Amino acid sequence: MSRNSILVIGSSNTDLIIKMDRIPKAGETVLGGEFSSAAGGKGANQAVAAARAGGSATFIGRIGRDSFGQNAIAGLQADGINVDYLVRDNTQASGVAFIFVGRRGENSIAVASGANARLTPANVLKARKIFRRAAVLLLQLEIPLKTVRAAIKLAGAARVPVILNPAPAQPLPPELLKEIYLLTPNETEAEILTGVPVENEVGAARAAQKLLARGVQNVIVTLGDRGALVATAGVRQMIPAYRMPAVDTTAAGDIFNGTLAVALAEGQRLLDAARFACAAAAISVTRLGAQTSAPTRAEIDRLLNNGSPARSRKPAR
Repeated sequence: MSRNSILVIGSSNTDLIIKMDRIPKAGETVLGGEFSSAAGGKGANQAVAAARAGGSATFIGRIGRDSFGQNAIAGLQADGINVDYLVRDNTQASGVAFIFVGRRGENSIAVASGANARLTPANVLKARKIFRRAAVLLLQLEIPLKTVRAAIKLAGAARVPVILNPAPAQPLPPELLKEIYLLTPNETEAEILTGVPVENEVGAARAAQKLLARGVQNVIVTLGDRGALVATAGVRQMIPAYRMPAVDTTAAGDIFNGTLAVALAEGQRLLDAARFACAAAAISVTRLGAQTSAPTRAEIDRLLNNGSPARSRKPAR
């Protein structure tokens, strides 16, 4: 494994998907949906996205000893991902996500975490030698926060920059934020973390500034089909999205993060890495499912070379 490898620690789920004309309201049953299943989980999604984008990826997670877990391993291995430190749980089932997808690609998701909730600091510690050979550590919040903190501590000791995708959002201690190289919330997560309403680029810039003031080194707020706001100590810049017909937005954020990690591991500047990730995310929304939507490096490069990003409505201030 080379020093440009990506280490991803997080969740692995099986997604049970129903595509329908509209997402049911509380207490409502809607008939006529089209069912499918696919491999998912934020951590596994991001590892697959990284691998298909050309990265050398290792995934650390926890799955059950069931068919869902076995299928997850097979899928990760098929994408060339190192699963040597993927833990098998003897008592808990593998994680499952139930996903409703509306006709415009919008979604509603419920997750049964299962074995993901039992990924421990000890599990991560067993992989300490991997940290010494990683260029980037990519984390999310579908595993216990104590495990996330343990991974960040190991990364700090090995001088590995940490990308934290704070999803699902929860309060984060100040000492943890100060160890983060790059925080990548979406609009909702940025608002939960800061209390700043994020309805446009101006709100995103204000939320990002608040996060920077708390010690995060860099922030990218993803804004769906509007693109992403990159914020550092000296930069506030919108990276416009690519206009693509949306079929399913599930895992678009995961594709963004996984491919972003690859670009940074390759030494790309943060703004260029964000453009690369925006292109990958745009391709992903044209496909149904999570890991099934992750594009190849050739597809991303083709869009970057031939596509036209949507214009930003106005610059962030």
